[in-house]
Amino acid sequence: MADNIKKISPDMTVLDIVSEYKETIDIFKSYDEQAGECICCESLFEPLEKMAAKYGIDLDELLTALNKA
Repeated sequence: MADNIKKISPDMTVLDIVSEYKETIDIFKSYDEQAGECICCESLFEPLEKMAAKYGIDLDELLTALNKA
């Protein structure tokens, strides 16, 4: 059933996401330039919501990209 598909949510940490969904690493890397640093290096333990706010990244856009990956 489609309802059982786990979605990436704003309260998940970057570490939780990349550990469970290896294919999302490239998505995070694509935002490194905007962030001005390596997101996976500097924000690994932050919830996605907090990390997006810290770097001025559109959370909805990021969630869409991560969930597509």
